[in-house]
Amino acid sequence: MSSNSILNTFARVGAVAAGLLAPMTALAQEATEAATEAAPAAAEAAINSGDTAWMLTSTVLVLFMILPGLALFYGGLVRSKNMLSVLMQCLVVSAAIMIVWVVYGYSLAFSNGGGLNTFIGGFEKLFLSGVTADSVSGSIPEYVFIAFQMTFACITPALIVGAFAERIKFSAVVLFCILWVTFVYFPMAHMVWSGDGALMWDWGAIDFAGGTVVHINAGVAGLVGAIMVGKRTGFGKDMMAPHSMTLTMVGASMLWVGWYGFNAGSAAAANGVAGLAMINTFTATAGAVVAWCVIETFGRGKASMLGAASGVIAGLVAVTPAAGAVGPIGAIFLGAIASALCYFFVSVVKNKFGYDDTADVFGVHGIGGIVGAIGSGIFAASSLGGVGYAEGIGMGGQVWIQIKSVIVTILWCGIGSAILYKIVDMIVGLRVTVESEREGLDLSSHGEAAYHS
Repeated sequence: MSSNSILNTFARVGAVAAGLLAPMTALAQEATEAATEAAPAAAEAAINSGDTAWMLTSTVLVLFMILPGLALFYGGLVRSKNMLSVLMQCLVVSAAIMIVWVVYGYSLAFSNGGGLNTFIGGFEKLFLSGVTADSVSGSIPEYVFIAFQMTFACITPALIVGAFAERIKFSAVVLFCILWVTFVYFPMAHMVWSGDGALMWDWGAIDFAGGTVVHINAGVAGLVGAIMVGKRTGFGKDMMAPHSMTLTMVGASMLWVGWYGFNAGSAAAANGVAGLAMINTFTATAGAVVAWCVIETFGRGKASMLGAASGVIAGLVAVTPAAGAVGPIGAIFLGAIASALCYFFVSVVKNKFGYDDTADVFGVHGIGGIVGAIGSGIFAASSLGGVGYAEGIGMGGQVWIQIKSVIVTILWCGIGSAILYKIVDMIVGLRVTVESEREGLDLSSHGEAAYHS
Protein backbone atom coordinates (compact mmCIF):
# COMPACT_ATOMS: atom_id res chain seq x y z
CA MET A 1 0.00 0.00 0.00
CA SER A 2 1.33 3.42 -0.98
CA SER A 3 1.94 6.14 1.56
CA ASN A 4 -0.93 8.16 0.05
CA SER A 5 -3.34 5.24 0.55
CA ILE A 6 -2.28 4.90 4.21
CA LEU A 7 -2.81 8.62 4.80
CA ASN A 8 -6.22 8.48 3.13
CA THR A 9 -7.23 5.52 5.32
CA PHE A 10 -6.19 7.33 8.52
CA ALA A 11 -8.11 10.37 7.39
CA ARG A 12 -11.29 8.33 6.86
CA VAL A 13 -10.87 6.62 10.28
CA GLY A 14 -10.33 10.03 11.94
CA ALA A 15 -13.44 11.39 10.33
CA VAL A 16 -15.51 8.44 11.51
CA ALA A 17 -14.07 8.73 15.03
CA ALA A 18 -14.78 12.42 15.12
CA GLY A 19 -18.35 11.73 14.06
CA LEU A 20 -18.78 9.13 16.79
CA LEU A 21 -17.22 11.34 19.50
CA ALA A 22 -19.16 14.48 18.62
CA PRO A 23 -22.38 13.43 20.44
CA MET A 24 -20.35 12.24 23.42
CA THR A 25 -18.49 15.56 23.57
CA ALA A 26 -21.74 17.45 23.38
CA LEU A 27 -23.20 15.32 26.20
CA ALA A 28 -20.11 15.92 28.34
CA GLN A 29 -20.36 19.65 27.73
CA GLU A 30 -24.06 19.63 28.67
CA ALA A 31 -23.27 17.65 31.83
CA THR A 32 -20.58 20.16 32.79
CA GLU A 33 -22.95 23.07 32.26
CA ALA A 34 -25.68 21.30 34.25
CA ALA A 35 -23.29 20.66 37.13
CA THR A 36 -22.23 24.31 37.09
CA GLU A 37 -25.85 25.39 37.36
CA ALA A 38 -26.70 22.72 39.96
CA ALA A 39 -24.89 24.33 42.92
CA PRO A 40 -27.05 27.46 43.22
CA ALA A 41 -30.12 25.43 42.24
CA ALA A 42 -29.42 22.98 45.09
CA ALA A 43 -28.98 25.84 47.55
CA GLU A 44 -32.21 27.39 46.34
CA ALA A 45 -34.02 24.06 46.65
CA ALA A 46 -32.92 23.79 50.30
CA ILE A 47 -34.94 26.92 51.11
CA ASN A 48 -38.60 26.17 51.71
CA SER A 49 -40.77 29.13 50.73
CA GLY A 50 -43.54 28.19 53.18
CA ASP A 51 -41.11 27.92 56.09
CA THR A 52 -39.47 31.17 55.08
CA ALA A 53 -42.78 33.03 54.86
CA TRP A 54 -43.79 31.80 58.32
CA MET A 55 -40.45 32.75 59.86
CA LEU A 56 -40.57 36.22 58.31
CA THR A 57 -44.03 36.62 59.84
CA SER A 58 -42.88 35.24 63.21
CA THR A 59 -39.98 37.67 63.33
CA VAL A 60 -42.29 40.63 62.84
CA LEU A 61 -44.69 39.21 65.47
CA VAL A 62 -41.91 39.09 68.06
CA LEU A 63 -40.97 42.69 67.29
CA PHE A 64 -44.67 43.54 67.74
CA MET A 65 -44.41 42.00 71.23
CA ILE A 66 -41.81 44.60 72.17
CA LEU A 67 -43.02 47.60 70.21
CA PRO A 68 -45.71 48.45 71.02
CA GLY A 69 -46.83 45.44 73.14
CA LEU A 70 -44.37 45.32 76.03
CA ALA A 71 -43.88 49.10 75.99
CA LEU A 72 -47.62 49.74 76.45
CA PHE A 73 -47.98 46.94 79.01
CA TYR A 74 -45.23 48.43 81.19
CA GLY A 75 -46.29 51.99 80.40
CA GLY A 76 -49.75 51.42 81.79
CA LEU A 77 -48.30 49.95 84.99
CA VAL A 78 -46.25 53.03 85.92
CA ARG A 79 -47.43 56.47 87.00
CA SER A 80 -48.37 58.91 84.25
CA LYS A 81 -45.26 61.04 84.85
CA ASN A 82 -43.06 58.08 83.85
CA MET A 83 -45.02 56.76 80.87
CA LEU A 84 -42.70 58.10 78.16
CA SER A 85 -39.56 57.01 79.99
CA VAL A 86 -40.67 53.37 79.82
CA LEU A 87 -41.59 53.68 76.14
CA MET A 88 -38.23 55.30 75.43
CA GLN A 89 -36.29 52.63 77.30
CA CYS A 90 -38.01 49.78 75.42
CA LEU A 91 -37.47 51.50 72.07
CA VAL A 92 -33.83 52.52 72.46
CA VAL A 93 -32.73 49.31 74.19
CA SER A 94 -34.21 47.31 71.30
CA ALA A 95 -32.45 49.46 68.71
CA ALA A 96 -29.10 49.26 70.52
CA ILE A 97 -29.29 45.47 70.86
CA MET A 98 -30.11 45.08 67.16
CA ILE A 99 -26.77 46.74 66.34
CA VAL A 100 -24.88 44.70 68.93
CA TRP A 101 -26.47 41.49 67.61
CA VAL A 102 -25.28 41.88 64.03
CA VAL A 103 -21.84 43.15 65.07
CA TYR A 104 -20.92 40.30 67.43
CA GLY A 105 -23.97 38.89 69.24
CA TYR A 106 -25.01 36.36 66.61
CA SER A 107 -21.45 35.08 66.39
CA LEU A 108 -21.11 34.66 70.16
CA ALA A 109 -24.45 32.90 70.42
CA PHE A 110 -24.47 30.65 67.35
CA SER A 111 -20.94 30.00 66.13
CA ASN A 112 -18.41 27.46 67.41
CA GLY A 113 -16.40 28.74 70.34
CA GLY A 114 -13.57 26.22 70.09
CA GLY A 115 -12.22 25.40 73.54
CA LEU A 116 -14.92 27.53 75.17
CA ASN A 117 -17.76 26.13 73.08
CA THR A 118 -19.43 24.63 76.16
CA PHE A 119 -20.29 28.16 77.29
CA ILE A 120 -19.86 30.65 74.45
CA GLY A 121 -19.42 30.90 70.69
CA GLY A 122 -16.52 32.40 68.78
CA PHE A 123 -15.89 35.27 66.39
CA GLU A 124 -16.09 33.50 63.05
CA LYS A 125 -19.31 35.36 62.17
CA LEU A 126 -18.25 38.75 63.53
CA PHE A 127 -20.07 41.47 61.55
CA LEU A 128 -22.02 38.57 59.98
CA SER A 129 -18.88 37.49 58.14
CA GLY A 130 -19.57 34.81 55.53
CA VAL A 131 -23.34 35.26 55.62
CA THR A 132 -24.90 36.00 52.23
CA ALA A 133 -28.35 35.95 50.67
CA ASP A 134 -27.61 32.35 49.62
CA SER A 135 -26.67 31.16 53.13
CA VAL A 136 -29.13 28.64 54.54
CA SER A 137 -30.11 27.74 58.10
CA GLY A 138 -32.24 24.61 58.03
CA SER A 139 -34.91 25.31 55.42
CA ILE A 140 -34.81 29.13 55.65
CA PRO A 141 -32.30 31.80 54.64
CA GLU A 142 -29.72 32.41 57.36
CA TYR A 143 -30.56 36.11 57.34
CA VAL A 144 -34.12 35.23 58.40
CA PHE A 145 -32.84 33.04 61.25
CA ILE A 146 -30.50 35.85 62.34
CA ALA A 147 -33.35 38.37 62.34
CA PHE A 148 -35.66 36.01 64.26
CA GLN A 149 -33.10 35.36 66.98
CA MET A 150 -32.28 39.07 67.05
CA THR A 151 -35.81 39.83 68.24
CA PHE A 152 -35.30 37.40 71.16
CA ALA A 153 -32.08 39.20 72.07
CA CYS A 154 -34.01 42.50 72.01
CA ILE A 155 -37.04 41.52 74.09
CA THR A 156 -35.09 39.87 76.92
CA PRO A 157 -33.31 43.00 78.23
CA ALA A 158 -36.45 45.04 77.49
CA LEU A 159 -38.30 42.77 79.94
CA ILE A 160 -35.81 43.71 82.67
CA VAL A 161 -36.75 47.39 82.33
CA GLY A 162 -40.02 46.82 84.18
CA ALA A 163 -38.28 45.80 87.41
CA PHE A 164 -36.56 49.13 88.11
CA ALA A 165 -38.87 51.49 86.22
CA GLU A 166 -39.50 55.02 87.52
CA ARG A 167 -36.14 55.60 89.21
CA ILE A 168 -33.21 54.63 86.97
CA LYS A 169 -31.08 56.80 84.69
CA PHE A 170 -31.69 56.40 80.97
CA SER A 171 -27.95 56.13 80.27
CA ALA A 172 -27.66 53.41 82.94
CA VAL A 173 -30.45 51.36 81.34
CA VAL A 174 -28.87 51.43 77.90
CA LEU A 175 -25.33 50.71 79.13
CA PHE A 176 -26.46 47.91 81.43
CA CYS A 177 -28.52 46.22 78.70
CA ILE A 178 -25.62 46.26 76.23
CA LEU A 179 -23.25 44.77 78.80
CA TRP A 180 -25.89 42.31 80.00
CA VAL A 181 -26.65 40.77 76.62
CA THR A 182 -22.91 40.49 75.97
CA PHE A 183 -21.93 38.70 79.15
CA VAL A 184 -25.18 37.03 80.25
CA TYR A 185 -27.67 36.59 77.40
CA PHE A 186 -25.38 35.55 74.53
CA PRO A 187 -23.66 32.81 76.58
CA MET A 188 -27.05 31.53 77.81
CA ALA A 189 -28.44 31.41 74.26
CA HIS A 190 -25.33 29.53 73.16
CA MET A 191 -25.46 27.01 76.00
CA VAL A 192 -29.12 26.18 75.35
CA TRP A 193 -29.65 26.51 71.59
CA SER A 194 -26.41 26.47 69.61
CA GLY A 195 -26.06 22.70 69.13
CA ASP A 196 -23.58 19.93 69.88
CA GLY A 197 -20.90 20.79 72.41
CA ALA A 198 -22.92 23.46 74.23
CA LEU A 199 -23.66 22.79 77.90
CA MET A 200 -27.44 22.51 78.23
CA TRP A 201 -27.92 21.37 74.65
CA ASP A 202 -25.77 18.33 75.39
CA TRP A 203 -27.70 17.72 78.61
CA GLY A 204 -30.87 17.43 76.54
CA ALA A 205 -32.64 20.30 78.30
CA ILE A 206 -36.11 21.17 76.99
CA ASP A 207 -36.33 24.89 76.26
CA PHE A 208 -38.38 25.27 73.13
CA ALA A 209 -38.62 29.06 72.99
CA GLY A 210 -36.76 30.55 75.95
CA GLY A 211 -37.88 29.59 79.44
CA THR A 212 -34.30 29.74 80.71
CA VAL A 213 -32.72 31.94 78.05
CA VAL A 214 -35.40 34.65 78.10
CA HIS A 215 -37.72 34.53 81.11
CA ILE A 216 -35.71 33.16 84.03
CA ASN A 217 -32.77 35.17 82.74
CA ALA A 218 -34.78 38.42 82.62
CA GLY A 219 -36.64 37.70 85.87
CA VAL A 220 -33.48 37.12 87.90
CA ALA A 221 -31.75 40.16 86.37
CA GLY A 222 -34.85 42.21 87.19
CA LEU A 223 -34.89 41.08 90.82
CA VAL A 224 -31.18 41.83 91.26
CA GLY A 225 -31.71 45.23 89.65
CA ALA A 226 -34.74 46.10 91.78
CA ILE A 227 -32.70 45.39 94.91
CA MET A 228 -29.49 47.12 93.81
CA VAL A 229 -31.17 50.20 92.34
CA GLY A 230 -33.33 50.46 95.45
CA LYS A 231 -36.96 51.25 96.14
CA ARG A 232 -38.80 54.14 94.56
CA THR A 233 -38.94 57.28 96.65
CA GLY A 234 -42.09 57.06 98.75
CA PHE A 235 -42.52 53.32 98.17
CA GLY A 236 -45.01 51.96 100.69
CA LYS A 237 -46.25 55.47 101.54
CA ASP A 238 -47.21 57.25 98.32
CA MET A 239 -49.88 56.09 95.89
CA MET A 240 -48.09 54.20 93.12
CA ALA A 241 -51.01 52.50 91.38
CA PRO A 242 -50.83 51.88 87.60
CA HIS A 243 -52.00 54.98 85.76
CA SER A 244 -53.80 53.16 82.91
CA MET A 245 -55.10 49.63 83.12
CA THR A 246 -56.54 50.23 79.66
CA LEU A 247 -53.06 50.53 78.18
CA THR A 248 -51.87 47.56 80.21
CA MET A 249 -54.71 45.44 78.83
CA VAL A 250 -53.94 46.59 75.28
CA GLY A 251 -50.26 45.79 75.80
CA ALA A 252 -51.02 42.35 77.28
CA SER A 253 -53.26 41.55 74.30
CA MET A 254 -50.53 42.58 71.88
CA LEU A 255 -48.07 40.41 73.75
CA TRP A 256 -50.43 37.43 73.47
CA VAL A 257 -50.79 37.93 69.71
CA GLY A 258 -47.07 38.42 69.18
CA TRP A 259 -46.27 35.39 71.32
CA TYR A 260 -47.43 33.09 68.52
CA GLY A 261 -44.39 34.25 66.59
CA PHE A 262 -42.29 33.72 69.72
CA ASN A 263 -43.50 30.16 70.39
CA ALA A 264 -44.76 28.75 67.09
CA GLY A 265 -41.92 30.52 65.28
CA SER A 266 -39.40 28.61 67.37
CA ALA A 267 -40.25 25.51 65.33
CA ALA A 268 -38.26 27.28 62.57
CA ALA A 269 -40.67 25.80 60.04
CA ALA A 270 -44.34 25.82 59.06
CA ASN A 271 -45.04 22.31 60.31
CA GLY A 272 -46.87 20.23 62.91
CA VAL A 273 -44.55 21.31 65.71
CA ALA A 274 -45.44 24.94 65.00
CA GLY A 275 -49.10 23.94 65.13
CA LEU A 276 -48.59 22.23 68.49
CA ALA A 277 -46.78 25.28 69.88
CA MET A 278 -49.58 27.52 68.63
CA ILE A 279 -52.46 25.63 70.25
CA ASN A 280 -50.47 25.30 73.48
CA THR A 281 -50.02 29.07 73.50
CA PHE A 282 -53.80 29.37 73.41
CA THR A 283 -54.60 26.77 76.04
CA ALA A 284 -51.87 27.49 78.60
CA THR A 285 -52.70 31.19 78.58
CA ALA A 286 -56.42 30.50 78.93
CA GLY A 287 -55.73 28.20 81.89
CA ALA A 288 -53.57 30.83 83.54
CA VAL A 289 -56.08 33.66 83.14
CA VAL A 290 -58.95 31.61 84.57
CA ALA A 291 -56.78 30.34 87.44
CA TRP A 292 -55.58 33.84 88.39
CA CYS A 293 -59.14 35.21 88.37
CA VAL A 294 -60.47 32.32 90.48
CA ILE A 295 -57.65 32.60 93.03
CA GLU A 296 -58.00 36.37 93.21
CA THR A 297 -61.77 36.12 93.70
CA PHE A 298 -61.31 33.80 96.67
CA GLY A 299 -58.29 35.74 97.98
CA ARG A 300 -59.54 39.33 97.80
CA GLY A 301 -63.19 39.01 96.88
CA LYS A 302 -62.89 40.40 93.35
CA ALA A 303 -61.12 39.50 90.13
CA SER A 304 -59.16 42.49 88.79
CA MET A 305 -58.13 43.56 85.33
CA LEU A 306 -54.53 43.76 86.53
CA GLY A 307 -54.81 40.17 87.77
CA ALA A 308 -56.28 38.93 84.49
CA ALA A 309 -53.53 40.69 82.50
CA SER A 310 -50.91 39.21 84.83
CA GLY A 311 -52.46 35.79 84.23
CA VAL A 312 -52.03 36.28 80.49
CA ILE A 313 -48.31 36.89 80.90
CA ALA A 314 -47.88 34.07 83.45
CA GLY A 315 -49.45 31.53 81.09
CA LEU A 316 -47.45 32.73 78.10
CA VAL A 317 -44.20 32.60 80.06
CA ALA A 318 -44.87 29.13 81.48
CA VAL A 319 -45.64 27.54 78.13
CA THR A 320 -42.67 29.13 76.35
CA PRO A 321 -40.15 26.37 77.17
CA ALA A 322 -42.79 23.65 76.87
CA ALA A 323 -44.68 24.74 73.75
CA GLY A 324 -43.27 22.06 71.45
CA ALA A 325 -43.15 19.25 74.02
CA VAL A 326 -46.45 19.13 75.93
CA GLY A 327 -50.01 18.47 74.80
CA PRO A 328 -52.80 21.08 74.80
CA ILE A 329 -54.47 19.67 77.93
CA GLY A 330 -51.17 19.47 79.77
CA ALA A 331 -50.56 23.09 78.75
CA ILE A 332 -53.78 24.16 80.51
CA PHE A 333 -52.59 22.62 83.77
CA LEU A 334 -49.08 24.04 83.32
CA GLY A 335 -50.50 27.55 82.80
CA ALA A 336 -52.83 27.23 85.80
CA ILE A 337 -50.05 26.01 88.12
CA ALA A 338 -47.73 28.80 86.99
CA SER A 339 -50.48 31.37 87.48
CA ALA A 340 -51.10 30.22 91.06
CA LEU A 341 -47.41 30.36 91.99
CA CYS A 342 -46.90 33.72 90.29
CA TYR A 343 -49.91 35.11 92.19
CA PHE A 344 -48.38 33.87 95.45
CA PHE A 345 -45.04 35.55 94.76
CA VAL A 346 -46.60 38.81 93.60
CA SER A 347 -49.11 39.13 96.43
CA VAL A 348 -47.31 37.44 99.34
CA VAL A 349 -43.56 36.97 98.88
CA LYS A 350 -42.95 40.41 97.37
CA ASN A 351 -44.79 42.10 100.24
CA LYS A 352 -43.06 39.98 102.87
CA PHE A 353 -39.54 40.82 101.66
CA GLY A 354 -40.39 44.37 100.62
CA TYR A 355 -38.42 44.59 97.39
CA ASP A 356 -39.71 47.03 94.77
CA ASP A 357 -40.15 45.14 91.51
CA THR A 358 -42.26 47.75 89.71
CA ALA A 359 -43.87 45.54 87.05
CA ASP A 360 -43.37 42.18 88.82
CA VAL A 361 -40.74 41.02 86.37
CA PHE A 362 -39.39 38.40 88.77
CA GLY A 363 -42.78 37.43 90.17
CA VAL A 364 -44.21 36.68 86.72
CA HIS A 365 -41.33 36.09 84.29
CA GLY A 366 -38.86 34.61 86.76
CA ILE A 367 -41.29 32.37 88.64
CA GLY A 368 -43.36 31.56 85.55
CA GLY A 369 -40.18 30.65 83.69
CA ILE A 370 -39.01 28.35 86.50
CA VAL A 371 -42.40 26.60 86.67
CA GLY A 372 -42.48 26.26 82.88
CA ALA A 373 -38.93 24.94 82.64
CA ILE A 374 -39.38 22.28 85.32
CA GLY A 375 -42.97 21.57 84.29
CA SER A 376 -41.77 20.82 80.76
CA GLY A 377 -39.99 17.77 82.12
CA ILE A 378 -43.22 16.54 83.69
CA PHE A 379 -45.88 17.34 81.09
CA ALA A 380 -43.73 16.16 78.18
CA ALA A 381 -44.59 12.61 79.26
CA SER A 382 -46.54 10.78 76.56
CA SER A 383 -48.91 9.49 79.27
CA LEU A 384 -49.86 13.13 79.94
CA GLY A 385 -50.30 13.95 76.26
CA GLY A 386 -46.76 15.17 75.60
CA VAL A 387 -44.32 14.12 72.91
CA GLY A 388 -42.29 11.89 75.24
CA TYR A 389 -38.60 11.82 76.11
CA ALA A 390 -35.35 11.00 74.38
CA GLU A 391 -34.37 7.35 74.44
CA GLY A 392 -33.18 6.25 77.86
CA ILE A 393 -34.50 9.33 79.67
CA GLY A 394 -37.67 9.00 81.71
CA MET A 395 -39.62 11.66 83.57
CA GLY A 396 -37.28 11.63 86.57
CA GLY A 397 -34.20 12.03 84.41
CA GLN A 398 -35.72 14.83 82.34
CA VAL A 399 -36.96 16.72 85.40
CA TRP A 400 -33.47 16.57 86.90
CA ILE A 401 -32.02 17.97 83.67
CA GLN A 402 -34.57 20.78 83.81
CA ILE A 403 -33.75 21.55 87.44
CA LYS A 404 -30.02 21.67 86.66
CA SER A 405 -30.73 24.08 83.80
CA VAL A 406 -32.75 26.35 86.08
CA ILE A 407 -30.01 26.38 88.71
CA VAL A 408 -27.30 27.21 86.16
CA THR A 409 -29.45 30.01 84.73
CA ILE A 410 -30.15 31.55 88.14
CA LEU A 411 -26.49 31.46 89.18
CA TRP A 412 -25.13 32.64 85.84
CA CYS A 413 -27.60 35.48 85.56
CA GLY A 414 -27.69 36.43 89.25
CA ILE A 415 -23.93 36.71 89.70
CA GLY A 416 -23.30 38.22 86.26
CA SER A 417 -26.08 40.79 86.62
CA ALA A 418 -24.92 41.90 90.08
CA ILE A 419 -21.40 42.52 88.77
CA LEU A 420 -22.70 44.45 85.76
CA TYR A 421 -25.04 46.65 87.83
CA LYS A 422 -22.07 47.55 90.02
CA ILE A 423 -19.92 48.40 87.00
CA VAL A 424 -22.66 50.61 85.53
CA ASP A 425 -23.14 52.32 88.88
CA MET A 426 -19.43 53.16 88.99
CA ILE A 427 -19.43 54.49 85.41
CA VAL A 428 -22.64 56.54 85.12
CA GLY A 429 -24.59 55.87 88.33
CA LEU A 430 -27.81 53.87 88.49
CA ARG A 431 -30.36 56.23 90.03
CA VAL A 432 -31.71 59.64 89.16
CA THR A 433 -31.83 62.26 91.91
CA VAL A 434 -34.76 62.37 94.32
CA GLU A 435 -35.86 65.66 92.75
CA SER A 436 -35.83 64.13 89.25
CA GLU A 437 -37.75 61.10 90.47
CA ARG A 438 -40.43 63.24 92.10
CA GLU A 439 -40.75 65.35 88.97
CA GLY A 440 -41.06 62.23 86.86
CA LEU A 441 -38.59 60.74 84.38
CA ASP A 442 -40.59 61.93 81.37
CA LEU A 443 -39.64 65.53 82.06
CA SER A 444 -36.39 65.10 83.98
CA SER A 445 -34.81 62.59 81.59
CA HIS A 446 -36.45 63.38 78.26
CA GLY A 447 -38.01 66.86 78.50
CA GLU A 448 -41.41 65.61 77.38
CA ALA A 449 -44.75 64.69 78.89
CA ALA A 450 -47.02 61.85 77.87
CA TYR A 451 -50.17 63.78 78.73
CA HIS A 452 -51.08 67.47 78.72
CA SER A 453 -53.92 68.77 80.87
